[in-house]
Amino acid sequence: MRDIFSTPSDDGFPRGTDDNRELLKAWAGSTLAYAIFQTGSDRLFSALFIQNLFIAAIVCGLAFVLHELAHRVVARSYGAEAHFIANNQWLLISIAISLAGIFIAAPGAVWHRGYLTAKQSGLIALAGPVTNLILSVFFLLLLGLLVLLGIPVPLFILMTLIIGFKFNAWLGLFNMIPAGPFDGAKVLAWNWQVFAVTVAVGIFLAFVLNERTVINLLMSLRGI
Repeated sequence: MRDIFSTPSDDGFPRGTDDNRELLKAWAGSTLAYAIFQTGSDRLFSALFIQNLFIAAIVCGLAFVLHELAHRVVARSYGAEAHFIANNQWLLISIAISLAGIFIAAPGAVWHRGYLTAKQSGLIALAGPVTNLILSVFFLLLLGLLVLLGIPVPLFILMTLIIGFKFNAWLGLFNMIPAGPFDGAKVLAWNWQVFAVTVAVGIFLAFVLNERTVINLLMSLRGI
């Protein structure tokens, strides 16, 4: 998703952008904000915060970084110049408001320029949310496999898989909002059928398969 609050100047492209550094900033800021949100500001000096920090590093690292890399890879495949630029201001704001129990992620965006058709622009936009939905399914399948096979794993791993499943489902669906700077606006402008199918998958993963439903289903399949 393009960030609505900040637009880099054109001279950022010829000057060159260190994408790895920008992605690292976005990953670190989002990880810290989500860990604080999950833990609560009154328990930041606890073992729970450290655990949530590790979980957030895995979940946010995969969710945000792969989302943005997907945009960049597809954009560059069409010959566009594309770079990820972190939004430092909103990374700091997201950390600050997480102390109040609110999580808003605006880590930055992939900015690209070059001639693109409506289809190419739509596919570039689609790449991010689809990556998150695929990650959501991956976490869910891995969780199901471990539970059904009865493989003993630490609670930390199970929590990571459950959070990874739901976080990516919500992030993918959220970015399909068909307005403003969201990816869904470009996808809808290109192909409403693709938009509808993607949103339907996101709704199914985010709403129909909630955590309790998934856990109850897995337990019943194991006969517990």
